[in-house]
Amino acid sequence: MENTDFLWTDGTNKDFCEFYRITEDFYSSLVGGENKRTSFIPYNASADIPDVLIAYVGGRPVGCAGLKKYSQTQAEIKRVWVQPDARGHHIASRMMDLVERKAKEQGFEQVILQTRLLMKEAVGMYLRRGYKLTENYPPYDKLEGAVCYAKDL
Repeated sequence: MENTDFLWTDGTNKDFCEFYRITEDFYSSLVGGENKRTSFIPYNASADIPDVLIAYVGGRPVGCAGLKKYSQTQAEIKRVWVQPDARGHHIASRMMDLVERKAKEQGFEQVILQTRLLMKEAVGMYLRRGYKLTENYPPYDKLEGAVCYAKDL
């Protein structure tokens, strides 16, 4: 695969907004429809994510990851996504390196994230990167099937 370029932007970036739509559809399909996620959608508005990383291959956006403050010491990683045709080239892992570095540079001591066990590739990557299963944090403490992970920086 060609060289991958990374761009830091924010949640209003047009490429991120498209990934947001793709991921919303994907997450809704996992749980049987958007109607089963309506109470969580407000916590995931794209414009509320101040630090967004977009991965480009040959000028085409192929992945994204977001970072936002959760608490004084914790940053939450949001919307880690790589397009299916771009997977297998360690793009997600490289994005995670950059997101974790940015969180540390911003003074956070820990990064947290929420996913689902059925997302086996993602869970495997998080575990390989040293993330540990942690108690579900709000609002995911009320989301059936959600699992949360944390990593000290």
